[in-house]
Amino acid sequence: MTTKGKRAARRTDALSTQLIVRAATEILDADGETALTFRALTRHLNTGYGAIYHHVANKSDLLAAATDDVIARAVAEQVTIAEPREALRALALGLFDAIDAHPWVGAQLTREPWRSALFDVYKSVNEQLQALNVPEEAVFDSAGVLVNYILGVAGQNAANARVLADNGTERADFLEDVAARWAQLDPARHPWAQGAAKRLCEHDDRAQFLAGIDLILAGIEAVHREHKDS
Repeated sequence: MTTKGKRAARRTDALSTQLIVRAATEILDADGETALTFRALTRHLNTGYGAIYHHVANKSDLLAAATDDVIARAVAEQVTIAEPREALRALALGLFDAIDAHPWVGAQLTREPWRSALFDVYKSVNEQLQALNVPEEAVFDSAGVLVNYILGVAGQNAANARVLADNGTERADFLEDVAARWAQLDPARHPWAQGAAKRLCEHDDRAQFLAGIDLILAGIEAVHREHKDS
């Protein structure tokens, strides 16, 4: 006579939206967006569908809530920095690291740009640009450039890392292959390639990202200093 395996006991503590969101984040980080289903979530939390539906309506709401949570925490970590230029650099790096750790966030932000997560980013960037004395009429464009650069580069970096991981390819091996191809290009037609090939394998994505932030901030400050002096 066979006996059925015992079903795992249902959890008896109350679920919260935050607990559900953090569980969804763990699933997304481990296996990507396709792995996030309500069935997977009920197993992860050892609960029933009804307990989850009480807090979130569907997968779209869950993805949005998880994205809002990741970005809100990244933004909140930088609010204590007093100097606006350093605050912007720290915010940019915090977002880069958050999207690098949670690659699905970049895609979700572009899919639903009206969500509170992106509003929080723009709000923080706007406040720091105003603290830098960027003229009011120039804040909108300056913020747009910064936010588009941050999310674009961070999102692409995270996507690249995910593709390499899915293919079982190490970043160092991939860069060595690209560098070797660049080094073989005709130097007369592509004079940049030799130097770039030498630096490609050694470059740090995070440091290069921050260099771009510094260039943008230097440009914003220089342009508006020129206008002020003219």
